[in-house]
Amino acid sequence: MNKKLLNYLLFLIIALILLYFARNNYKEFNINKAISACILAQKQTSTNFDKDLVKKKCEEDIKKSLN
Repeated sequence: MNKKLLNYLLFLIIALILLYFARNNYKEFNINKAISACILAQKQTSTNFDKDLVKKKCEEDIKKSLN
């Protein structure tokens, strides 16, 4: 019974460590995808489109919503 419990705890610890690293590695990727989606939405709905201005505004909005 102790060996079964030890294996279970070891599995949980390894799974938590892997989830932590995955979250940190893909966090920036997800932010970049959200910014790209925001820029695309602004481009489709706006008649007057300035890419640099829209990108800056989207970055600020998304980073503000994360905090």
